[in-house]
Formats: sequence, C-alpha cells, structure tokens
Amino acid sequence: MTAILVWGAGAVGGTIGAHLARAGYDVHLVDRDPAHVAAINEGGLHIEGPLASFGVGVPAMLPEQVDRAYDSILLCTKAQHTAEAADALAPWLSPDGYVASLQNGLNEHVLAERLGAARVIGAFVNFGADYQAPGRILYGGRGAVVVGELDGRSSPRLDHLHQALRSFEPEAITTDDIWAYLWGKLGYGALLFATALTDASIADVLASGRYRPMLTALAREMMELAALEGVAPRGFNGYAPEAFLGGGDEAASFEAMVAHNRLSAKTHSGIWRDLAVRRRPTEVDAQLGMAVEIARRHGHPMPRTERLIALIHDLEAGRRPLDWSTLDALETSDAA
Repeated sequence: MTAILVWGAGAVGGTIGAHLARAGYDVHLVDRDPAHVAAINEGGLHIEGPLASFGVGVPAMLPEQVDRAYDSILLCTKAQHTAEAADALAPWLSPDGYVASLQNGLNEHVLAERLGAARVIGAFVNFGADYQAPGRILYGGRGAVVVGELDGRSSPRLDHLHQALRSFEPEAITTDDIWAYLWGKLGYGALLFATALTDASIADVLASGRYRPMLTALAREMMELAALEGVAPRGFNGYAPEAFLGGGDEAASFEAMVAHNRLSAKTHSGIWRDLAVRRRPTEVDAQLGMAVEIARRHGHPMPRTERLIALIHDLEAGRRPLDWSTLDALETSDAA
C-alpha cells in the first residue's frame, strides 16, 4: 500500500487523515503550523466530538521537511493557499501521481493550470469539522463526500481514492460530473458566507424567514452562473440547486438545510471561525471572488455576491461587527 500524503492537517485534512490512519492506511501529514506538527508527532492526532473520539499516531512534518515522492496527495488547505501549496508539493508528486482537492471552491482549475489536468482529481466534501488546538480536531457532523476525475472518466486511481475515503465516510461516492457538485457547493457556500456576517449559527440564519428572500436571490446568482458555464449543479445535505432557479421549493430546501445543520456539533461555518476565533482572512476571494471573475466573462451581473464579498472584507478589517445589522447591509445590493 503506497503512502497517502495529506497536505494541510487542519479541520478537513486532520479529520480525514486521522480516520485513514486508524483504518490502516499509511498516512503522512503536512502542515505549516509548527505547533500543530509538534503536537501530532509528540502525542498523536486527536479527533473529538459526538461522532468519533480517538487518537492516532501519524507522522507529521512541515512543508520544507518533505523529502520523498507520493502517488496520492490530498490537498486540504484553505482555498486562498491553493497556488502556493501546488507549487510547494509539485516536486513531491510522482510522475504518475495525482492531487485531490478536498477544499472549498473551484480550486481544481488552479491545480490543473499548475500541475496539469491529468494529475488532478476533483473532490467535494461537506462534513463539519473545526481545528481546536494543536493536535486536536472537532469532528462535529457527517456530510457528503464525492470524488471524480475532471473529465468524468473512471480510473483505478479514482477507485483507490474512493475506497480510502469510505473508511472515513461510508457513504462516499464517485461521480462522472464532479463539477456539478463543486458548483452546487459554491451556491451553498455563498449562503454560508452570508450566515458568517452574524454571530448566529448557520441553522438560525437559514431558519429566519426574514432573510430567506435575500438568501434565495444570493444563491440564484450563483446557480444562474453555473448554468452559463454549462453545469447543472447537484444538491446535497438539504441544498437543492433547482429550488433557487425557480424549479423547486426553496422553502423546503431551507428547512432541509436547517435540519441538517441542527444535527451537527459544528454550529458555525469555518468562515465565521476565521473571522471570530482565528482572526484571519477568509476564503471569500478564492471562492466567491473567482466566481465573480467568471461571471464578468459572461457579462452576468452578481451584485449581491459582490456586496457580500465587500461585507466580508469589512469584517476582516474590523470595520463592521459580526451582527444581524451586517446581514441587513447585504440587502443594499438590491439597489445596485
């Protein structure tokens, strides 16, 4: 069994890496946080929460300490670090190896540009996890896990990755249209960015009838863009893309998303955590900003998405509070 390198051992990478290691896979972790790396090497990686509670010994290293080639690399960094990570891992990706992007956004485009499309596998994940402290990850809620080749074909390497991920999420699946899931997640992701404008939980914001028309319009902008890209987004965990294009019941989708999020011990998004807890830039430019760039090429207006990006930047800079009033400010895009 060849080793699997997990590049980025935070919430997503740490949770998946620990489960794979517990299942017997030869897993190596890379993270750029020296304290996290040291804690893992000294005391193991610990997964906590209602779904799993265990520790596992797994080797961890800083990026500059990698010294061998890997056939399988799972990229689990924040979206804004994709290009940097791709350049750093490129020397350690074997000639016939692949990188799978277990991230948010359309990072497969960035990886394909830097590494070549044939060396990239697409992936979509929607489980709930949070980095707690060096060596400790909260696994708070299950969610969809989907992998697929960028061109939709089947392949032995895709089967191998799928089998490995099933040791983490038994209902993980493969798809011949990974872009459908990635665009679906981008629409849902826009809603999560909106919930992060407040201190309220994801479920509480989505449950508020006061904001549903605005949130519907926000998701519609992204789903209309997906259609212009020739993609029919796929739904997951309550999010029904067609409901935000007038082809379904958006109220039912909201209720299903609320129900899904109520089940998770992770009550707030990673976006909110970046703003409120870790005090660092979010993925807004790498996710929603990339979508706006694509929209401009189509001549597709996205005033609400652009307003949301500006509000997130305000929060990052400390110009606005995490409060319902900031969510209210998103409505001003109606006049744009």
